[in-house]
Amino acid sequence: YLFIVLFLAAGWFRSDGVSLPKTHTALIDLQGVIAADQASADMVIGSLQGAFEDKKTKGVILRINSPGGSPVQAGQIYDEIRRLRALHPKIPLYAVVDDICASGGYYVAAGADRIFVDKASIVGSIGVLMDGFGFTQTMEKLGVERRLLTAGENKGFLDPFSPADPEQQAIARQMLEEIHGQFIGVVREGRGKRLKETPDMFSGLVWSGEKSIQLGLADGLGTVESVARDVIKAEEIVDYTQQESFAERLAGRLGAAMATALTPFGKPGASLR
Repeated sequence: YLFIVLFLAAGWFRSDGVSLPKTHTALIDLQGVIAADQASADMVIGSLQGAFEDKKTKGVILRINSPGGSPVQAGQIYDEIRRLRALHPKIPLYAVVDDICASGGYYVAAGADRIFVDKASIVGSIGVLMDGFGFTQTMEKLGVERRLLTAGENKGFLDPFSPADPEQQAIARQMLEEIHGQFIGVVREGRGKRLKETPDMFSGLVWSGEKSIQLGLADGLGTVESVARDVIKAEEIVDYTQQESFAERLAGRLGAAMATALTPFGKPGASLR
């Protein structure tokens, strides 16, 4: 038992007891909505750092299956990818798309050296949205009166129980345009001359994986196994994806629930999805 503990501490074995090869392909999964309480930047960044810091890593694959999510979380992951690539220039990072890589998912993928897709993958949705509901007519029918007191003329910004304020809507649109511009800048920076821009490329549309290659949004067809074998040239794949413990998941869900409870129906926020 003592020898096993020493080997694990020295990094000679994976956590499941399998001996690590001399060189390998590091795999990190980004699955689901990109959000602080789901596929969070903290978890993905921690996984990336572990993969890049392992001296036996020959290349990194970020497998993405995400419809998008928080622009903040996606931006943090993108920035860390760029930092790690600059810090470890000999270790490439490739994105491999499963079913969907849209909006915030594509924001992250744009930081990869190359993007591989299936011909039927869904790729794109380079846009930003802010959604919500209006309940004023329902309240009128029910005879409910809204009593909102604020200190600050915009403290009740886009309140769903008050009539829509054109000035506040204009401010929201301006903010969305600003975040959209940041998204476009990231895509142009990451894809460079490979990008074949069209008038609707940044309109929020999505394309098949096959079409995304033609547009320069992706580089070719590929799977985790084929990229590890044919591109990185290290067939052995080691999964570095961090997993939340039950206590961490519970704490995250409770925190999110409390935040929602304190803010009825949630406050409007920009979303890359």
